[in-house]
Amino acid sequence: MKKDIQKSIEIYKEQLNQGDIQAAYSALTKYVAELKSNFPKEYHTGYISFGYLDYTYFSFFNAFLRGHKLRFGVVLNHGEMQFELWLMGQNADVQKKYWEILKDSKWNSDRNEMPRYAVLEVLLENQIDFKEVKDKKRMTENIITKAVSLSREIQQYLEDAV
Repeated sequence: MKKDIQKSIEIYKEQLNQGDIQAAYSALTKYVAELKSNFPKEYHTGYISFGYLDYTYFSFFNAFLRGHKLRFGVVLNHGEMQFELWLMGQNADVQKKYWEILKDSKWNSDRNEMPRYAVLEVLLENQIDFKEVKDKKRMTENIITKAVSLSREIQQYLEDAV
């Protein structure tokens, strides 16, 4: 069923006039920038991609990943309101190659087909909480620690496979 774009625009305008969407989007994207700035220096980080209110992410990589045309991304999935770790390839052919290597791995055990934009997607944090400074700090440490740990584990798996 095709959406009535004019009706969608009217709803969008109403929601924007309330101001909540802008406040939430601003807080979330600033937080992604904060994550990027706190990311370990052992990785190079890319620019923040702001997406279309669907995904906001920054990529990170090292020499091994760059040499294999791969990069990880710390992704804010707006629809699910959670942070995820994605492994992405430079193009569709690279993604297909690494999907074949990783499709039977523990990180893709619940998938029958490759994700739309990545080779794999792993949950990092689904309890986004900005209420207290200590909660935000815990969340930041959790996201970064899990992202680094998982990326190292996935990279080791790839190094053993290729």
